[in-house]
Amino acid sequence: MNQSTERVSFELLRTDGDARRGRLSTPHGTIETPVFMPVGTQGSVKSLTTSQLAALGPGIILNNTYHLMLRPGVELLEQMGGVHKFIGWDRAILTDSGGFQIYSLAEIRKIREEGVEFRSHIDGSKHFLTPEKAVDLQVRMGVDIAMAFDECPAGGLPRAEVERSMELTHRWAARSLTMRRGRTSLFGIVQGGIHHDLRKRSVEALGELPFDGYAIGGLSVGEPKEAMLDTLRYTAPLLPRDRARYLMGVGTPEDLLDGVAAGVDMFDCVMPTRNARNGTLFTSQGKVQIRNARYKADDGPLDPACSCPTCSTVSRAYLRHLYVADEIAALVYNTIHNVSFYLDLMGQIRDSIESDSFGAFLRTFLERTSRSNTPGDTPVEREPFRE
Repeated sequence: MNQSTERVSFELLRTDGDARRGRLSTPHGTIETPVFMPVGTQGSVKSLTTSQLAALGPGIILNNTYHLMLRPGVELLEQMGGVHKFIGWDRAILTDSGGFQIYSLAEIRKIREEGVEFRSHIDGSKHFLTPEKAVDLQVRMGVDIAMAFDECPAGGLPRAEVERSMELTHRWAARSLTMRRGRTSLFGIVQGGIHHDLRKRSVEALGELPFDGYAIGGLSVGEPKEAMLDTLRYTAPLLPRDRARYLMGVGTPEDLLDGVAAGVDMFDCVMPTRNARNGTLFTSQGKVQIRNARYKADDGPLDPACSCPTCSTVSRAYLRHLYVADEIAALVYNTIHNVSFYLDLMGQIRDSIESDSFGAFLRTFLERTSRSNTPGDTPVEREPFRE
């Protein structure tokens, strides 16, 4: 994989409607976009070793600053040569600043202009995180892409509260930039709830700051699905054309397609890994609940259209046996497949944009699969502490 000594740069290669085909260059390799980033919150994509994950081919993963600052701690990560060396990963890493996790600590945190005081969900110890410290922690970890510290308002708050929170995020964004240094890039996070005018103001305010890329935050936090999609479709095309666009923490397969259609380049979500542990598997024909009795004697592959190690070596019957027997191997096989499915989906999306057939690909995909949730799915994709 090619190595670079500069911060990230984004090249827009092709468009198909609003859908974008691009290339993101980072200090740890070049990434083809649109891209899905598997979530390794605590330095590990759950159920997979680093080598198993690498074999699936992702060029970038996500770690979380909140979790890593608490355990093992940034001092140890520095001592061990940075997070890449610590986890044995030679490709790109993006870190969430921790703002979403702190948002989830509503009962044990206090927000003020300087930053956020909170107690650890692990041991109750008190911490104070400022925009400057959040970025400094990410730089010290040695990540490729850091996120600016933001306040993530809950869905359903009054407009005045959303506006106040957005303005605070803007002030924190400017302070975050003062700590960007070295080869670590910094992305700003657009807020504004489901209000179009606030989203436009946020894009304009952050667009005046020299961020290396821009993210859409504050979605999938309790608002209705249609409101989320409406906000996404309105906001994404407003973001700077020459910078990478990242939709944070939203991620059914259908959501990824909606995001690409709106002009988003980067995605992350815990859904493929969490659903794997719940026995819900994504396939080219829709979701499979592998615990169902109908698969007890099914000797076919999980997904005949998939060539991942799971689908090419074991049957649905064996996967069901492992799952109902509560074998650890079930989580490994399931996670390998779900992560592969997401990565393969993004590859197909990239190919369709290059051939000017993304619209047809989108329609065909939706005809084959269903948007309805099935047991094992969860309506809110960004669960803070269990991934």
